[in-house]
Amino acid sequence: MSTAVLAALALAGCSPAGDADTEASPSAAPADLCDAAAPTGDAVESVTVEGEVGEPATASFEAPLEFDESQRIVLEEGDGDPVASGDYLQYAMTAYDAVTGDEIGQIGYEEAELLPSLVSPEALGQFVGCENIGSRLVLALPGTTAADGTVSNGQIYVFDMLGTTPTAAWGEEQEPTAGLPTVELAEDGAPTITIPEGAEAPETTELSTLKAGDGATVDEGDAVLVQYTGVKLSDGSVFDSSWESGTPAQFQTTGVVEGFKKALEGQKVGSQVLAVIPPVEGYGEGEINDTDLVGETLVFVVDILATQHVAAAATETPAE
Repeated sequence: MSTAVLAALALAGCSPAGDADTEASPSAAPADLCDAAAPTGDAVESVTVEGEVGEPATASFEAPLEFDESQRIVLEEGDGDPVASGDYLQYAMTAYDAVTGDEIGQIGYEEAELLPSLVSPEALGQFVGCENIGSRLVLALPGTTAADGTVSNGQIYVFDMLGTTPTAAWGEEQEPTAGLPTVELAEDGAPTITIPEGAEAPETTELSTLKAGDGATVDEGDAVLVQYTGVKLSDGSVFDSSWESGTPAQFQTTGVVEGFKKALEGQKVGSQVLAVIPPVEGYGEGEINDTDLVGETLVFVVDILATQHVAAAATETPAE
């Protein structure tokens, strides 16, 4: 499936259903996910779907389907918990061209094909509403016209809500490596890192698996969803943290410093990894100063929440 199709769904999910010219504001945002859900309509009601939830679907409809606004309908109601704002939704979908009826592609049915997506009234809420995990929906997205005049046909999606991803590592706890910084976790999983007295920089990155996950293995170049906190070995001060920013970070393993990359690639989803990164595999050698991380040995605690085996563009990097 093309990245353009995936982008269409993501972008549509970021806009409330209704007038596209209406400026969004906090006061105008839907009260909750149930209110955010797009209405049903003739287009989605005309689609027939074969196949089990969680497996590739086959949809049929009389093309072309014409619709000017997003539509949704629940084909099968799941027996899981209702999705909530702040959840990271695991999903799979099959896409069709609403004008030609041709299948565009399928994605999310195999392990590590998609990263989970954040759910809110403004993002995905108009599609998933407050439905239960395990539900199957049919979605209709109107066609678009780009600034250069390029026209994209409307699309029909069979959309399966597979599960939610925790926002902290859930793997089995491991015995920490003696002599490395110690880690204490808050109730929500946020780490506090303590540097041992007299700690020195290693020659190469030292890793210690604090929790061993059993999910997909992170491959070179994967896109990942992680939580992380980074401190300086020199004084223990926090210089960057997804926990402090409020949301997990998403980026490619090739978009971070070498030591951080080592903490990701080859690890399994669900793991928590401690990494002590010398300057040579961090931000380089040089005189330590207050404005950058040159010359600093870095200590990261990384929770690996999900991975996607694709060469997706990096959108965030820790400690830029």
